Formats: sequence, structure tokens, C-alpha cells
Amino acid sequence: MDNWQKYLKQSATYKIFSNFFVQLVEFLSTIGGMTINFIEVLKYILKGDWDKKELIEQCSRFGVSSLPITLSIVGMTSVIVASQVALEMVKQGGSGFVGLLMTMLIVREVGVIMSGFAIIYMIGSSLASEIATMRVTEQIDAIEVLKVNPLKYLFVPRVLSGLIMMPPVVAIASAVGVFAGAVTSNLAAGLTYRAFFDSAWLGIYMKDLGVCILKAATFGAVIAHISCSCGYEAKGGAKGVGEATTKAVVWSFVAIVILDMFFAIAFFF
Repeated sequence: MDNWQKYLKQSATYKIFSNFFVQLVEFLSTIGGMTINFIEVLKYILKGDWDKKELIEQCSRFGVSSLPITLSIVGMTSVIVASQVALEMVKQGGSGFVGLLMTMLIVREVGVIMSGFAIIYMIGSSLASEIATMRVTEQIDAIEVLKVNPLKYLFVPRVLSGLIMMPPVVAIASAVGVFAGAVTSNLAAGLTYRAFFDSAWLGIYMKDLGVCILKAATFGAVIAHISCSCGYEAKGGAKGVGEATTKAVVWSFVAIVILDMFFAIAFFF
């Protein structure tokens, strides 16, 4: 019997299911920890109990620092899509719908999703590594010794800055994406700017803009919270910092894709 159990534990099937079980437990515990932390952070935000100076600093970091890479990614994505779509639509007699298609695509999805990816790479990884370093070097323990709540001191300004700054970043990036699409359509297919923007107005409603802003605010807060949470739970020195940063990026990607699906179902299905 003992030999059979030993053989079973050495089998590939056992290792696969064992690893899956460990990952499932870690997944559920992480989700639970993030939810508990978010509820406490939300209480501080609703009470208005945060450091205004730190909030301004984090807003500058979240908005201004990430803007160049965000504009680049959204603008280039728009150029790539327009260069392939505009010419074919003009050939098929659909020149009156190029602006509508490009604007709808950018405002509803490309602007906010690509901005979210840029924010994760630029800001989310930075937040995770910063807080993870504070954890492994026992700076967070020192904060707790001083009777200061780390969630209030570290999480609240960062989550609130994501909530505040992500919408304007997405709005600017989406505007750049639309103009980039118009320029590319003109160069690739000879479509006039007036025809592009006349078409664009036909497919954009206040609902689209409202959902875009709501989605951006949600993504910003979620990215900041996940990044801070992953850094906060870091263990094991320099290796733990790297693992926390990687986990923050992966979890943030998964979270905004899932949230985007829910937004699409709730507002456009």
C-alpha cells in the first residue's frame, strides 16, 4: 500500500492535479484577500480620509507619467486598423462608414483597453514592485508599529488616483486614436477628413462616451488595487518582488478583460 501511494505521488497525473489544487487554493485566497482589502479601502475613500498631498503625487504619476506611452499605443493601434480597413471599405463602396466604424471601435474598446494595457505595464508593475520592496525590507512592518494603517497610507491614494486619472487619460488617448484613424484613412484610401468625421458623428452617442468613462474609472481603480495587493502580499526577498510584480501584471490583464466582457454584456448586448 505504501509503495502504491509512493508511486501515485510520483506520477505525472498526480502532480498535475496537485499543482492545480494548489493554484486553485492560492487563487481563491488571493481573491478573498483583495476583496477584504478593497472593502476597507472603499470605507476610507467614502469617508474622505486620505492624504491630499500623497493623492496629488500619485495622480501625477498615474496620469502624466503614463500619458506618452498610452498615446503611442492607442495611436499606433488606430493607424494599424485604419490602414487595413479604410482602403477595403472604400473599394466596397463603404466610404461613408469608415469614420463610424473607426470611432465606434476606438471609443468603445480600443481606447480604454489599450490604455489599460499601457497603464498596467507602466504604472501597475511600478506600484507592485514599490510596495513589494517595502514589504520585504520591513518598511510596512515599521508603518504598522507606528500605528498607521498600511491600507490607508499605501492603498487609498493609489486606488483613488487610478479612479480619478484613468478617465482623462482614456479620453485624450481616444481622441488621438480617432485623429490618427482620420489621417491614416486619408493617406491610405484618399478619404477626406470631412467625410470621415461626418460619418463618425453617426455612430457615437452619449451612452458610448458615458460607458467609456465609467469603464476607464473602473479599470483604473482595479489595476491600482490589484497591483498594490500583489505587492502587499510579497514574500521572500528580491525573488518575491519579481513574483509579485509578475502576478500584478497577469492578474490586472485578466481582470480588465473579464470586466470588459461584463461591460459589453451589460450595455451593448
